[in-house]
Amino acid sequence: MASHLEQPAVSSERDEATMQETFMREVVVGMPQGLHARPADQLAREARKWQSRIELVAKSQRVDGKSILEVLTLAAESGTRLVVEATGPDAREAIDAIGRLFEQNFNEFGSAESGLHESGLQDSGSHASGAGQPAPAPESTG
Repeated sequence: MASHLEQPAVSSERDEATMQETFMREVVVGMPQGLHARPADQLAREARKWQSRIELVAKSQRVDGKSILEVLTLAAESGTRLVVEATGPDAREAIDAIGRLFEQNFNEFGSAESGLHESGLQDSGSHASGAGQPAPAPESTG
């Protein structure tokens, strides 16, 4: 009877070990401007949705994927290979979701207008291309 009581404890330990499983995936930065502020923000927001610890590794640098500032310190240019590591109960799902962001280039290719519309941003002249409507001329008060 004592051995029967021990079995659930062993099973529980195995479940805890499974919950701390680590998954890794290599991704490539595909955006011409690299992993700049907007995709770094998307990445950090997606990473924060998951319980698992999310880290990005580039050469000898390892950063917290849930921190936009740490992601930006990678200075990952176009073509940079990164390894995304997730450790925790939802690591597999987290890796898949983050991998999709990279596969879709953070929705930057072929969706400039829709990306602008979807984000709810209006043209503020902050785009590097300078595209958009010209700023209105100041009205004279006289």
